[in-house]
Amino acid sequence: MTQLLKITHQRWLIILSLLIITPLGILSKYYSGLGEKWVHDYSGAILYEIFWCLVIFFIIPNRQAITRITLGVFSVTCALELLQLWQTPLLAPIRASLIGKFILGTTFVWWDFLYYAIGSVLGWLWLRQILQLGKLIR
Repeated sequence: MTQLLKITHQRWLIILSLLIITPLGILSKYYSGLGEKWVHDYSGAILYEIFWCLVIFFIIPNRQAITRITLGVFSVTCALELLQLWQTPLLAPIRASLIGKFILGTTFVWWDFLYYAIGSVLGWLWLRQILQLGKLIR
């Protein structure tokens, strides 16, 4: 438990990364300008993958877990995407809330799988960079 609470250089880098990724993900839904449709529809999927990779890496901050983290995040987000095909009254109120929209989504789109894969690969690279930078700062 003390290991989980210990704030290492690596964890500070994860926190800094989350402070960058989180507002970018939220703001991507409100962006207006060049490439607005792509930013609204797909950039958030990439940032969403990276966000969850960072959150889990904060909890399990070791090199051996990086690949499992990114594959796990990719698998869960793909499952959530498939869940959007199931429009049930049970999930409707959750999807109606802002948090529900961000976590569960509202509509199924095949293209999202591509952007989840891109986000997972970028998340994998990001976690490896954090690991390397964390070692350099020691």
